[in-house]
Amino acid sequence: MEQPLVDAITRAAFAAPALGLPPFSAASMDWKETPTAHVFMADLPGLRRDEVEVEVEEEKVLKISGQRQRAAEEKGDRWHRVERSNERFVRTVRLPPNANTDNVQAALQDGVLTVTVPKDNDRKAYGRLIPITN
Repeated sequence: MEQPLVDAITRAAFAAPALGLPPFSAASMDWKETPTAHVFMADLPGLRRDEVEVEVEEEKVLKISGQRQRAAEEKGDRWHRVERSNERFVRTVRLPPNANTDNVQAALQDGVLTVTVPKDNDRKAYGRLIPITN
């Protein structure tokens, strides 16, 4: 399947372990286009709304990020393995030129984050012609 726009996982996610930082993971995500919107659905099982951040950077990049909070420790608990705590993730997608970033909506239900970016078919492409001088 050919994708007209390629999404990119932030390069820092792969460099983090080499820099001694906690590793990142990438949330699995689907992207569908309807006649009126671009809809992004990301799997975020077990995360709460306050652990997830959705933002639009420079009117052209959708960024979904977050961090799972460490489990509460009870007196007398003995942990044998901790792999899920403090897990951070980030996912970025370059939005198409017809994305209306003024009216983005996000909802988290049953571990699936759905971000709806309405279309504005009157918007022009980001590119412009650059004149060549001597």
